[in-house]
Amino acid sequence: MYFLKHLGQKKKNHPTKRVSLLKYWTTRYLVTLFIGLIVIGFLTGIIIRQSTLNKNLDINKYLAEEVAARILDQMVGTDIQTEQNPEVFANRKKLLEVSGNPSIYVVDVNGKIVIENRSSNHLNVSSFSTALLNSKDEVKQLNNIGGRDYYLVKRPMIVNDTVISWIVVMQSEDELTAVDQEYKLLLIMILSLALLGWVAIYFLSKRLVKPIENVAEAAKQVQKGNYTIELIEEVNEQEVYDLVHSFKEMAIKLEQLEAMRAELLAGVTHELKTPVTSISGLLQAVNDGVVTGEEAKEFLAISLQETTRMQKMVGDLLEFNSFTANAIPVNRESVKIGEVINEMIYQWDIVQDDQLVKVTVQQPKEDMVVSADPLRLQQIMINLLNNSKHAIQGEGTIEVRIYKYDEDHVAIDVQDSGSGIPLAEQDLIFERFYRGEDKKYKIRGLGLGLPFSRMLANAMDGDLVLTNSSEEGTTFTIVLKSLILRNED
Repeated sequence: MYFLKHLGQKKKNHPTKRVSLLKYWTTRYLVTLFIGLIVIGFLTGIIIRQSTLNKNLDINKYLAEEVAARILDQMVGTDIQTEQNPEVFANRKKLLEVSGNPSIYVVDVNGKIVIENRSSNHLNVSSFSTALLNSKDEVKQLNNIGGRDYYLVKRPMIVNDTVISWIVVMQSEDELTAVDQEYKLLLIMILSLALLGWVAIYFLSKRLVKPIENVAEAAKQVQKGNYTIELIEEVNEQEVYDLVHSFKEMAIKLEQLEAMRAELLAGVTHELKTPVTSISGLLQAVNDGVVTGEEAKEFLAISLQETTRMQKMVGDLLEFNSFTANAIPVNRESVKIGEVINEMIYQWDIVQDDQLVKVTVQQPKEDMVVSADPLRLQQIMINLLNNSKHAIQGEGTIEVRIYKYDEDHVAIDVQDSGSGIPLAEQDLIFERFYRGEDKKYKIRGLGLGLPFSRMLANAMDGDLVLTNSSEEGTTFTIVLKSLILRNED
């Protein structure tokens, strides 16, 4: 325990060192680029070395062939004019642009060197084995001779189908693979590519990081409670644009929620203060004997009514909070939707103070079965019916339609003939504590009815949506999961 505590304190005292995104990407890209270019350079160097070796060996083959042909042209009888051969060797090497300084030998059939043009830094060879000369390999690699590796190229000199001697070209591997100039060009190219790549990634990363830094700075402003932020939205990268746009929308949403929170606090205070003030005044009048008899009873009845309204508001708030904390269970069962909807409408209708609003129901002849909690479904229906009545404000109609939504769902439309919901408010009606401009001054409440109803519908694997709203009325739709009704025996 002491060790873990000490380790936790150590981490707290030494926080993780963070680097900027620009530095992070540019340094890692540069390291990756250098490693990649080094690997590519190494492989390219091997290929260049092998290609140079093969090219120089081919040149040595041509050199041997040319020397053999030139000597044969100058031959008189069977004797070789040795005094002219050094010039022949030099001319052939110059013509073929041989790399380095190979040693050229004229060897008889027994392996004895007749003429040689040996480089000063090469081995002093007196003869070659007949096995080496008669081998099928035109090119032979000789390893670790005097501490160096050599390549030997041989070409026979044939007169009347008889080999009379051999031309042997011998050169060290170091000379055959000498490509210093190519390696320098390769190194310059790799360094140029590395520099170009680093510059490119630096400016591209800087361009990418700038809007992200802008969003990070805006987040700090939002943290301080300043929701009026300016973000760079002119970006070509789709992901960065989505980030900037989503953050800006979030800031606007937070500003709206903050305004709603402040309005809610004022609204809840007002909604609770008004009945408390009324109850206090009414009871004070009764207590002081200002009113007596029937008038005192009326004051008490009004006080009870205000108390009931206050209890309902507090109850709605507590119930909403309990449901959001998953403290209220939803017990789904098979429900004949037409039967329960008619019963709910009947119960709602008989408790209304007036009969100015007429409710009608349209449903299929054969009742449908859904998976729902009857109690929670009744809460949704009562809330929608109350909202419809408030929207009508006098005489009007509420039409309830039950129909098959799709293969797996049943829909319930609640349509009223009220004045409709303003277009600017339609996207906000399901927000918690939101109340429309017309409603907040006429009807008491906390703005939890529709959000709570949608939560109840979602808890039953269904949904509640605003289908349509205009000056001619508003339609809300409840969607519930349908079940197959089995025939009873």
